Amino acid sequence: MRDILPPESARWRYFVDCFAAAAGGAGYGQVIPPLLEDIGVFTRLGEATDVVTKEMYDFTDKGGRHIALRPEQTASVCRAFVEHRPTLPFKAWYAGSNFRYEKPQRGRYRQFDQVGVEALGSNDPHLDVEVISIAWDFFADLGLQKVTLVVNSLGDPDDRDRYTRAVADYFNANSDDLSEESRATLSRNPLRLLDSKRPAEAEIVAGAPSIVEFWSPEALSHFDSVRAGLESLGIPFVVDERLVRGLDYYRRTTFEFRGGTLDSAQNALGGGGRYDGLIEDLGGPATPGVGFALGVDRTLLACDDEGVFVAPDVGAQLFIIDTTGGEHALLLSTVLRRAGYRVDRAFDSRSMKAQMKAADRSGAALALIIGDEEAASDQITLRPMYAGGDQTVIPTSDLLATVSNLINTVETPNPGEQ
Repeated sequence: MRDILPPESARWRYFVDCFAAAAGGAGYGQVIPPLLEDIGVFTRLGEATDVVTKEMYDFTDKGGRHIALRPEQTASVCRAFVEHRPTLPFKAWYAGSNFRYEKPQRGRYRQFDQVGVEALGSNDPHLDVEVISIAWDFFADLGLQKVTLVVNSLGDPDDRDRYTRAVADYFNANSDDLSEESRATLSRNPLRLLDSKRPAEAEIVAGAPSIVEFWSPEALSHFDSVRAGLESLGIPFVVDERLVRGLDYYRRTTFEFRGGTLDSAQNALGGGGRYDGLIEDLGGPATPGVGFALGVDRTLLACDDEGVFVAPDVGAQLFIIDTTGGEHALLLSTVLRRAGYRVDRAFDSRSMKAQMKAADRSGAALALIIGDEEAASDQITLRPMYAGGDQTVIPTSDLLATVSNLINTVETPNPGEQ
């Protein structure tokens, strides 16, 4: 876990704002689930998954309740749906922190933020396509060009069960060639071996049965419609029959977005899929669902690698220098902030020289200077903080109009400019 300080924190906030615009433009409304849930909400992710068995921060609270810090938000959004029963289709987006006790690595911390969407109430494969396209277009809005979309289908529940047994039989027959860790994974969740990144096991993994052999006609038709929909939108994709994702609730469509600039073992920017049985597992009526989550850290690392989505300029536009005691700065900063400007000032009756240094560090375009002469004549000296600007003295009554004209002529970076 770590702190996120300015200016990076402003970039995070702008990232979420951009995602809110992308999801909101498709009719998704924000859901803000609690950080703590009854542990039963998350055991539905799969009793054999690492998230449940190894990574959850869970404890008994003072009331004797067994609860957990959320390791992801799909289950929380689905629990909220079961509890509140909003009108279908229910289309939600979220942003916020999750917690997993896992080994920290580049782009992954034990407290990590995600943004995502969930769409409940329809089996239509075009909804899968809509969900995928929201993420794809969001990456494009950020300026990312080296993202690969990988898709697969896990079929219907019976298909997945038969496939899981076949995969287990295959790896059990080759268990002598597996590492001790992989044999442990095999006993808990055989499908997770398909995602093994161990070079020594690559050949064994490549020979495992293919999910294609187990798809029902209905599952195949659904996946064909998803692929056709992506093609019609011009969204390129790669089919990977080994893509299973890490949680047990996925059915039919699964997908993952991979950053082309990141290490191949840790290149997933996010992903998702269908989870048509999760609402029932949480005590609700049979309700299909599909969604995704994107990692903020990993995505911003990819942005850094590609040189896009810089931190927006949220620094001061104006800096007030008051050598008369500070009362004028107090009044003027309030007036200008209420007019919509970003305004900073110095405190503690510092010298003119010290205040000018502070103004320079602030990055403000204009310094507003009030000394004894200005105060006596009800005037303000405007000093541009950029090369080539002319210092002027104006009546205080003309401040707002003059500042408006000057600010509009200053060349400042556009927030999010790439």
